Amino acid sequence: MRPFLLVPGLGLSGASWGPTLRVLGAGAEVVTLPGFGRRAPRALALDPAAQAHRVLAAADLTGRVVLGHSASCQVVVEAAARASDPPAALVLVGPTTDPSGGTWPRLADRWVRTAAHEWPAQAPLLVRDYLRTGLLGMARTLDQTRRHRIEPPLAAVRCPVLVVRGRHDRIAPAGWTEHLARTAATGRAFTLPAGGHMVPLTHPELLAPVLSRRG
Repeated sequence: MRPFLLVPGLGLSGASWGPTLRVLGAGAEVVTLPGFGRRAPRALALDPAAQAHRVLAAADLTGRVVLGHSASCQVVVEAAARASDPPAALVLVGPTTDPSGGTWPRLADRWVRTAAHEWPAQAPLLVRDYLRTGLLGMARTLDQTRRHRIEPPLAAVRCPVLVVRGRHDRIAPAGWTEHLARTAATGRAFTLPAGGHMVPLTHPELLAPVLSRRG
């Protein structure tokens, strides 16, 4: 069994974590979900709790380092809180959604301000993944995640939790990640010295050592 289990961020495939996994020298089991790398049928429940049940049906979390990115952080937290046996650790990279930025206008503003610090060369991968997942399904999934409160399931997680953000990530500001670390029974927040929201793809040389120390 591979030690890392990851759920890619909204609309993304496991390729978004490829650079970080290569620096780590480790593989990972990737669980894609409706809205997270797979198309979302119109009638399907897309809230984080429903998505968590799909994760648990697809993979065993026991003794593994479980990775979430962006909106999938809420999914992996729900899954870890429901797992019969806890993961070895939970890593949340750029977690959403800070309640102070949960409205559509505020989300858009934070995305724009973060995009100024992103790596333009990632655009082809993002476009490919977003088109594969489907923009409408992504919007429906985001609408569910922005209403979700991550704190109650996070407080129930029975493993160490690391919350990581890029220095210029306005979607996951420092105050929010520090709040989440305090919410977890055993939590720690860490801000990388560079990067925006897409650090698993753009700053693997900074993220991978942090994961190695944790996992």
